[in-house]
Amino acid sequence: MNPPKNVKRRRATTNPIERVNRKDDLDFVKEHLTPTWNEWTNPKTQQKYSISLTLSGKLTSEDLDACFKLVEETSRSDYETSSAGWKPGKKLAEMKSPELRYIIIKDTTGSVRGFISLMPTYEEGEPVVYCYEIHLQPELRGTGLGKLLMGFLEDIATNTPPINKVMLTCFLSNERALSFYKNLGFEKDEISPEPRKLRFGKEFVPDYIIMSKVVSNRQSVVG
Repeated sequence: MNPPKNVKRRRATTNPIERVNRKDDLDFVKEHLTPTWNEWTNPKTQQKYSISLTLSGKLTSEDLDACFKLVEETSRSDYETSSAGWKPGKKLAEMKSPELRYIIIKDTTGSVRGFISLMPTYEEGEPVVYCYEIHLQPELRGTGLGKLLMGFLEDIATNTPPINKVMLTCFLSNERALSFYKNLGFEKDEISPEPRKLRFGKEFVPDYIIMSKVVSNRQSVVG
């Protein structure tokens, strides 16, 4: 759903975002997410699904492949019509970024049916939780699961001072996703690129938008 982007991060060993990203999955869930979140029931079918959080480096090759295929199934056409183009090798490398975490949805057979990937990071010097991808199989759309997953990112931002913003990138061609994010309260961020004149009469017109949502956070120190 989200086009490639260059993440700008501060690399100081004492900064709170680095400390958060060094935590293992169990501590990350315990300290930055709500305590009861590892199962979800589809309200339309009553089928149960598991929810788990995993650092990218700890994903099994099968789960990573399933996530990549889901990106390709749901977003390849948006990439192909964008200036970035569809570059599977580059996308897969991005999905393996070491500080990226995945919240994965599986059915009772262990099949990946959806996921959201995220990273606490700095964007233009501002601490944020960045949503890299959110993808669901068709049977899970319109069930409230997407809203739940985005809510997890808000929980992480709320529980991770000094972060108070969730940010994402969306193709302008993906009208369904744009509507989804707007309904959740996301707005165009001030760093989102604007059309501009280039040399020799050419014009740059962005085919994506950077969106963000401000959330309140706990006034505590993250260790």
